[in-house]
Amino acid sequence: MTYREVMRELKSRGTAQNRKVYKRHGAGDKLYGVSFADLRKLQKKIKTDHALALKLWDSGNMDARELATMVADPDELKPSTANAWMKEIDYYVLSDQLAELVARAPFARKKMEQWMKSPREYYRACGYTTLAVALKNGMDIPDKDCRRYLRTIEKELHSSPNRARYSMNNAVIAIGVYKPNLTKEAVKTAKKIGKVEVDHGETNCKTPDAVTYIEKTLQRK
Repeated sequence: MTYREVMRELKSRGTAQNRKVYKRHGAGDKLYGVSFADLRKLQKKIKTDHALALKLWDSGNMDARELATMVADPDELKPSTANAWMKEIDYYVLSDQLAELVARAPFARKKMEQWMKSPREYYRACGYTTLAVALKNGMDIPDKDCRRYLRTIEKELHSSPNRARYSMNNAVIAIGVYKPNLTKEAVKTAKKIGKVEVDHGETNCKTPDAVTYIEKTLQRK
């Protein structure tokens, strides 16, 4: 599909109700309101097209940018492009989508750790979400490094920006679930951290209790 074809398709699939919901979550005004189900359908149709992804991102349209992260090639993604995209993000859903992409890139570990150290809200949030996604995807991250991440999260979570706290909490869960040798340590860290306060705005979203989530997930597995 060409860039113009994709943009026309996105516009036709957008709805007023979705725009209202997404704006309530912080998506901004430049969007059509395309459901994730429809974005996934377009992704399957396009498959991977990195050149198209770059054009979609440059459009500035939120739906197009979300699709860009889905059809971009992680092997072709440059660290400079990841940085440029990250610089323009102020919406947690897009931050999470970029993390999904970066977690599959060759430079995932380096970029992840760089962003995790940032004091900026969405940089830090994306860094820790990248960690969680990488663990879920089976990336071989040494236990010693994950222990270091747990110590940092315990020390810095409550003083971190709003959405970063949510991502850091999810990183504790990911370590507890996907690093069997560290499950007890992750649970111990979660208990030390205690309740994680995150402002979800005018939405029904909630922050999961890490201890409960880890235990229930492992029970299901």
